[in-house]
Amino acid sequence: MAGIISFGAYVPVWRLGEATKDWGSKAERSVTNFDEDSLTMSVAAATDCLAGLDRKAVDGLYVASTTFPYEEKQAASTIATAADLGTSIFTADVGHSLRSGTIAVTMAMNAVKAGSGKRVLVTAADVRLGSPRSDVERNGGDGAAALLFGDTGEAATIEAQHAVTNEILDVWRAEGETTLRSWEDRFVFQEGYLKAVGQCVTELLKKSGLKMEQFDKVILSAPDARRHAEAVRLIKADPKKVQDPLFGKLGATGTAFALMQLVAALEEAKPDQCILVVNYGDGADALVVKTTARIADVQKLPRRGMKGFLASKKAIGDYADYLKWRGMYSADSGVRRPAASGPSPAALYREQAEVLRFQGVKCNKCSTVQYPPQRVCTICHEKDNFTPTRLSDRRSKLFTYSMDYIAGTPDVPLVISVIDFDIGGRAVLMMTDRDTKEVKIDMPLELTFRKLRLAGGIHNYYWKSMPVRG
Repeated sequence: MAGIISFGAYVPVWRLGEATKDWGSKAERSVTNFDEDSLTMSVAAATDCLAGLDRKAVDGLYVASTTFPYEEKQAASTIATAADLGTSIFTADVGHSLRSGTIAVTMAMNAVKAGSGKRVLVTAADVRLGSPRSDVERNGGDGAAALLFGDTGEAATIEAQHAVTNEILDVWRAEGETTLRSWEDRFVFQEGYLKAVGQCVTELLKKSGLKMEQFDKVILSAPDARRHAEAVRLIKADPKKVQDPLFGKLGATGTAFALMQLVAALEEAKPDQCILVVNYGDGADALVVKTTARIADVQKLPRRGMKGFLASKKAIGDYADYLKWRGMYSADSGVRRPAASGPSPAALYREQAEVLRFQGVKCNKCSTVQYPPQRVCTICHEKDNFTPTRLSDRRSKLFTYSMDYIAGTPDVPLVISVIDFDIGGRAVLMMTDRDTKEVKIDMPLELTFRKLRLAGGIHNYYWKSMPVRG
């Protein structure tokens, strides 16, 4: 038997909302910081999903997104490394459609059923970027979900699946463009979204022999709250059984949207419940997910999940700051330093255990932890006798810090933190997602995978410290 054995999510801490100057809406949406993208969110969701589990047991990774950082370079290989998975692992990117998340789920399930993988991880993440003041910007959101599939210990199984394809230019983004385009609303929703969703659900029910009233939860991806309500009526779902789509709190998160709702449903699910998941994008996918008695045990794993991340949030003070983060609004930064040069691919390859996996070393003689890795122990002077130790998921405290007001960053001042890990070891890292008024010695911190810069066509990723999210 194959099924979902763990799940996780990630929602950025920042929100555009009523407290944001010039936002002009009471509705709230999640927003990535300037140093986040779909790749960093996938790492965060994968880490949340794998909390308390053996990461080296994962032998497959499918990464879904419509906003990959590179046109030619696999995101899944970077995510597998940053999440500290093994190297003998099958990795694949699944993109170019809002259905990428559910397509990746189907591929992962098929891989486990066929025996080509025992534990296969799926992540889905998107940064939904519309033109300023557009409906896409207002109704969109940023976020990620992760599901781990395995052949034993399943908390939920996929009992049935159906897909339909509909060739239509409703919403698209051409090569080299950053914001979404769409056609006239009535055409987009009647001939695109509602038509495909209605057909897919009707055919799934006929194929599986199920009836709508047999589902305990119904999950629908949708571009906005109005179309979501229309789809609920179209498929004749009981509104009381429809999973909260979180419009006005999160927003439509692209290819991650349906899976993030599924994670939220699984966090609250009871054994033997039936969940319908419907996803849209150039057609539609429908999945029938059934929980098992194992769901209660998986819910106890030490993750934040949707509930934890949604509760931990900060408001962006000014809409102009959001535009700066997205490169849509430029102002004199006052930077008096030359632009940084691109990183060395050879150095990145050579130091990936230190930079991407964030591994330090632990002395096998006196147990001293050091970062970055050294050949000689600073305490007992033992040479070349260390065990690699992952520090990316360890908690730490702020030892000291500085604030740089002339650094080339959208988030002035740049906070440089010196942190001490709970198992020993010290590191010097940038601090992100912080309020400078709250930065103080001994404050609890955690690590987060972020993008330092784009230079020479290379996205340079590294770990930063941040205040522990509630």
